[in-house]
Amino acid sequence: MIRKIGLLSLLFVLLSACSNDDADQLIAACDAPTDVTATAISHHSITITWAANDTSSSYRVEYGLSGFTVGNGTALITSNTTVLIDQLEPNTSYNVYVQNLCDTDNESLRTALYNLSTTAAPVIPEFKPQLSELNLFLGPLNSLSISPQAIPYELSTPLFTDYAHKQRLIALPAGTTMAFNGDGLPIFPDQTVIAKTFFYNNDERDLSLGQHIIETRILIKINGTWQTGNYIWNEEQTDATLDSEGSTLPVSWIDLEGTSQTANYKIPSNTDCFTCHANANTVKPIGPKLRSLNFDIDGTNQLEQWISNQQLSGVSSSASVRSLPKWDNTSVSLEERARAYMDINCAHCHIPGGHCEDLSTLNLAYETPLEDSDIVEQAFLIDYRMSFYLDGISMPLIGTSMQHTKGVDLIQSYLNTLD
Repeated sequence: MIRKIGLLSLLFVLLSACSNDDADQLIAACDAPTDVTATAISHHSITITWAANDTSSSYRVEYGLSGFTVGNGTALITSNTTVLIDQLEPNTSYNVYVQNLCDTDNESLRTALYNLSTTAAPVIPEFKPQLSELNLFLGPLNSLSISPQAIPYELSTPLFTDYAHKQRLIALPAGTTMAFNGDGLPIFPDQTVIAKTFFYNNDERDLSLGQHIIETRILIKINGTWQTGNYIWNEEQTDATLDSEGSTLPVSWIDLEGTSQTANYKIPSNTDCFTCHANANTVKPIGPKLRSLNFDIDGTNQLEQWISNQQLSGVSSSASVRSLPKWDNTSVSLEERARAYMDINCAHCHIPGGHCEDLSTLNLAYETPLEDSDIVEQAFLIDYRMSFYLDGISMPLIGTSMQHTKGVDLIQSYLNTLD
């Protein structure tokens, strides 16, 4: 108690000793800025603005990665109530605060730390030397984490490629949409990028054991024309290099039954890509036909999602689009499943204008009536060309090195029902 009284007395004496001139120099701290907002957010910069609530000669803006220690960030001094923060990393969270510097000996409290994030870098619609330069993925490339600037998609019945898994995505230029054009391919705007990455899980029973990524095939629409390119992944799985030559790569994996499997995976050349993707000498995508996209994924219809997100225009409901059935959905008729399988695996060549137009009378597009498809007349030949694997003779002609046994069983079962 005696000590407390002594301290209070000492403080009283010191205050009493201050002259009026000294008291005038004890200026209250100036007010902190308010209404801090972020505008013009891009993948590499953010503009910060605020309201000044006190006379100020300048302001301090400090920023750093989210969670940075105040005082250890990057500081900017400005006399304006707005500042551009640039040279930032894309798709990254930052903290920022603003402080009034009223004079050399007087500054306000700091504003609260504001959390801000840059956008993902725009997808580059060019065939750069390395896949990473296209900005299709976030973080480590081999995570295959799709950029929010791109749209992942799946097909109801996919193309068979030696049991490889595939990740598919479409990247549209900012402010554009795909346009409805019937059940087939939508109309894609120029600078659209379509990518398909092929990989094998090391062990299908345990996905935590990783994957082996083989290639990423790219289509880019440039001045109204689709161009093809192929990126081959390096052994380190850190990036992929543009390659037009094609090659064969031995791959191995363990299937769901625990059996070791191998394949001599064929990476296509640019000539191979043209063979399958060309129709009447014009390159086109094969997979993303609207009828192949019109189905539910995790309870949500894929096309409805695109329409809702304004990524597909010219159609108000998925009900306006035919649905290509899943080839292995046994609740659908055998004929529908077999025709769907032939549509995605064979029809890019066996249609008018396709690579095999002058070599075969078959028209295997799903919408072609059976009596116009020549399937009945060519049933024996179809069965023969699919019943074994011999390079250059077996069907499909390009992109496989083995039979798809379940697919062959499906087609043979269907052919056996035909007169």
